[in-house]
Amino acid sequence: MEKLQRSLGYTFANQDWLVKAVTHRSHGKRNNERLEFLGDSILSFVIADALYQRFADANEGQLSRLRASLVKQQTLAEIARELELGDALIMGTGELKSGGFQRDSVLSDALEAIIGAIYLDASVEVARERILHWFLERLECMTTEQSHKDAKTKLQEFLQARQEPLPNYVIVKVSGPSHDQTFVVSCKVSCLAESIEGVGNSRRIAEQNAATSALNQLGIEHEH
Repeated sequence: MEKLQRSLGYTFANQDWLVKAVTHRSHGKRNNERLEFLGDSILSFVIADALYQRFADANEGQLSRLRASLVKQQTLAEIARELELGDALIMGTGELKSGGFQRDSVLSDALEAIIGAIYLDASVEVARERILHWFLERLECMTTEQSHKDAKTKLQEFLQARQEPLPNYVIVKVSGPSHDQTFVVSCKVSCLAESIEGVGNSRRIAEQNAATSALNQLGIEHEH
């Protein structure tokens, strides 16, 4: 739990909230489902407000699409993995053995539960500050003109439509000091002869850059 709190950037005054937030329903009746419900609402509000402030000229439809791309299960699971949330999940034996701690649905629910727990342990302002910190890179990359589908999503959908295996991302190299690291990620796509590499100052950005290069090689235009 100490490692998770360092990743979250928040230390709970009442550790029971944290334990409850990372407890999956497979472990028993005292689980994170109610906290997930609360966190989902807080997350949606905070992201909506951030987008409203950031895109003064965007219409309702544009704001709704931008919010949907940020609060969707896949995005939440990516952030949960960046925070190494799966390592701290408390689950039933069967769910644990089946790899439940790696599933997008489980990880996204747990992240929402964490948000609800921080709100109850501290305040909505503290929860807002943490959410905006975790989503900062993604918010800064957004524009109202973009397709609203990132490169990884586009590549996955392209392959699924052709019944091809999903792409496999592997970290090839990490260099630089901890506060300024550079990641090199390899992306293996079944219909390309060679792996594609992407570089970025976070794993997520490197994966997105690799996916963009893969899309371009497949003849699908995608701009950063």
